Amino acid sequence: MFCTRSGSDLRTPTRSVIAALVSLLLLAGCAVTPETGRRQLILMDRAQEARMGVEAFSQLKQQKPSITSGKDADMVRRVGRRIAKVAPVEHANWELVLFKDDTPNAFALPGGKVGVNTGILKITRNEAGLATVIGHEIAHLTARHGAERASQTLGLQVLGAIADAALAQNAAGARQGVMQAYGLGAQLGVLLPYSRVHELEADELGMLYMARAGYDPKEAIAFWERFAEYQRKRGGDKPPEFLRTHPLDQRRIAALKALLPRAEAEYARARKG
Repeated sequence: MFCTRSGSDLRTPTRSVIAALVSLLLLAGCAVTPETGRRQLILMDRAQEARMGVEAFSQLKQQKPSITSGKDADMVRRVGRRIAKVAPVEHANWELVLFKDDTPNAFALPGGKVGVNTGILKITRNEAGLATVIGHEIAHLTARHGAERASQTLGLQVLGAIADAALAQNAAGARQGVMQAYGLGAQLGVLLPYSRVHELEADELGMLYMARAGYDPKEAIAFWERFAEYQRKRGGDKPPEFLRTHPLDQRRIAALKALLPRAEAEYARARKG
């Protein structure tokens, strides 16, 4: 619920921003994530989202060297295609690329564009481990997490403009203090928690996708345990979870263990089929 000050306190800029907010909300679509049923605010058209992903991936391929042949590149394409068959991604023209990058990372962009860094292969170790990673990244696409985050950021920017305009008559110091508190509250109260929700949701969907694609879901737990050990060996102080964009490793592993019976049932059906 949004609250404003009384009409006598509203200046013209505030009214115009509020009108913009109302128009934005009228255009907003209320979506639901697959499998989990979580409600989302999505302000972006799927086709537009896909076009942006394709463009970003094209630029990235020009900037980063890739490996197009060999067993590792073949494995990335093979695993990715199996996951893609069971993941409902609209406007997808699948492209699965192995990038020559020692950073242990992978990503997926709207439009069906998936990138895997060579550095993650030392942790995935096998096809099922790689299926864990690719399933997780494609799950971000099916759940439209990127569009949701962009929508949240846009909404917070509009609210910030409303607050700033409403405080225009206040002393500069007080106004600045309130706006700084608003920015911190938005980051800790909305964007970071939602990022952790997205990661746990992608873990859940990714485990189901890999199971449906015929990969043993127990390997998802094994991968995240290896990744947690990799993180531990890197050392360094870690911020508390409420300041982290990703959930603690122990929390995500526990969530996957709780989901394992359902995923194993999916795996059994895939093997029979």
